[in-house]
Amino acid sequence: MHDRRWAGCAGALFALFLAGCQAPAEERLPAGPSGSAPVAAGSGFGTVFLGAGECSSFGTTRFTEVPCGGERAAARVVARHDGTAGQGPPCPPATDFVLHIGAQAAGDGTAAVPPGYACMRNLQPPHPGDPGAGGGPRTTVGDCVYDVGGGQVRETACDGSGVRAPQYKVVRAVAARAKCPASTALYVQLGGPDPVGCARPV
Repeated sequence: MHDRRWAGCAGALFALFLAGCQAPAEERLPAGPSGSAPVAAGSGFGTVFLGAGECSSFGTTRFTEVPCGGERAAARVVARHDGTAGQGPPCPPATDFVLHIGAQAAGDGTAAVPPGYACMRNLQPPHPGDPGAGGGPRTTVGDCVYDVGGGQVRETACDGSGVRAPQYKVVRAVAARAKCPASTALYVQLGGPDPVGCARPV
């Protein structure tokens, strides 16, 4: 028998990632970028640096814009927003990781690239942002979490392949707790139009 509880998301380890219940860093991006590397501008493949639909390479120190059909292409921009991730629109659920893009000065001293963030999807698996995969910047329906104490939870892979075994699975997103099914054992903060995640034990 489980008492119904309200759990917030454990603090993100990197400021890069949007609010949401996160897997630990080693689980979030098992084969992708660190996410905290700076982004290099000036490739000229679009009118907006890393605009929606454009692609980036993975690098150990920098991410660069590259043609999506090229051999260096590793991830595609699924959404691009100006400003900071904490204040702007959330990334789509299928986002694997988020890149912060700092302002890039043009030759005349003006900002050629305004600060913003790009919501990225790997071109090839793994896709940590998929439901149940244990990563990505958002917790959504189908994701699993475990209790880290202090009324906080963190995302982990539902198949048990993560560092921590799943304890609860988010089965529904609703506008208010009262709309969760009777089987709900844990309420998880999701954000968005339906900010309450109804989770049951796994």
